[in-house]
Amino acid sequence: MEMKLWVSLIVVSAITTTALGDFGGALVQGFYKESCPLAEEIVKHNVEVAVLKDPRMAASLLRLQFHDCFVLGCDASVLLDTHGDILSEKQATPNVNSLRGFEVIDYIKYLLEEACPLTVSCSDIITMAARDSVFLRGGPWWEVYLGRRDSIKASFAGANQYIPAPNTSLEGLIINFKQQGLDIQDLIALSGAHTIGNARCVSFKQRINQPNMLQTFYVDEFKRHSTFRRILRSQCKDSSRDNELSPLDIQTPAYFDNHYYINLLKGRGLLISDNVLVSEDHEGEVFRKVWEYAVNQELFFLDFVESMLKMANINVLTGIEGEIRESCRFVNI
Repeated sequence: MEMKLWVSLIVVSAITTTALGDFGGALVQGFYKESCPLAEEIVKHNVEVAVLKDPRMAASLLRLQFHDCFVLGCDASVLLDTHGDILSEKQATPNVNSLRGFEVIDYIKYLLEEACPLTVSCSDIITMAARDSVFLRGGPWWEVYLGRRDSIKASFAGANQYIPAPNTSLEGLIINFKQQGLDIQDLIALSGAHTIGNARCVSFKQRINQPNMLQTFYVDEFKRHSTFRRILRSQCKDSSRDNELSPLDIQTPAYFDNHYYINLLKGRGLLISDNVLVSEDHEGEVFRKVWEYAVNQELFFLDFVESMLKMANINVLTGIEGEIRESCRFVNI
């Protein structure tokens, strides 16, 4: 673990001098330095406590930011409950009975409201919590840009439309990311978030039941790929097990590292939308980047952070737009 943290610190040093500053827009580092100086520390400490209690929470908090930013933008719309005219994004197909971490965000918001009322936005809490979750699992640490404000609306329809399904094709993923202003390199780097976390059987059952799926770039002499699928099939053999969990990264499920890409090259990506990065890449551009990340973890960390900074700036609300919610679940009265 010490080695992983040492690598993480090297990565953040390089990022600080090269990538930061390109993605902030109206956002800034140290936004709460004067108005709520302990904000980042409060978030970090409570994310750490939550992850110690439930190691899966790191992946859940990271996933929250993806599912928030890909709908209306990084505006905490995903946190709103159904109330009045608002139909919650939590009830959308990609989120229902799947998205987690809301109570952790609620508690952090409660503490921040005690310390600095109506100051720290829910959308900034999501951003800080995602960064801290990655670092706590051995991944890179980076300075986040802050100053977002919270949406006063949600989009149930948008959550169903813009969050990629686990069986999305490579072409579909590229189109989806392009709609968010993200390119192919962002797609490949951000897919690496699947180095931590789990998926339910219902999310990958289609992959293991499809016949004759060639998902590797080597001759499977020892039947490792078919063995992997057989293990998954035994775990998810009928609909009564649809909610059973399997790790997205079978090699090092507890660590944020580059094994996700190594698994892809071996045909051991869990989701169809993971495996298409190599199985449907007819031009070779995506495969080459997957290979680079598989052999160079520091490069993956650098590109992942750059893409996270880029994603975290999607359609942000700043200035007098939106509001600072008192409760992350409801718009202010």
